[in-house]
Amino acid sequence: MVQRVAGVLLALVAATSPIVAFQQPTAPEGFVQVNEVPASERLPAAPFLISAYAFFLVLMIGYIWSVARRLDKVQREMSDLQRSQRGSPS
Repeated sequence: MVQRVAGVLLALVAATSPIVAFQQPTAPEGFVQVNEVPASERLPAAPFLISAYAFFLVLMIGYIWSVARRLDKVQREMSDLQRSQRGSPS
């Protein structure tokens, strides 16, 4: 029952999405489109985008470095444990 309802809803969405995609957007009354933004109000996006990517890259490098350090510590502890198991009589 639930699968049928989900199937019908999916078919309805698939059938109406092209209709919605090709409709012209309507502007609310009193809206005037601005074609040219004054120079005082322009905000260059490139510096913000580059700094955001750089910040994310630094965070990812730091995270990978942290995980690598912890993994190295675990591997050393495992090898120490194996050596202690070999040296002790069973």
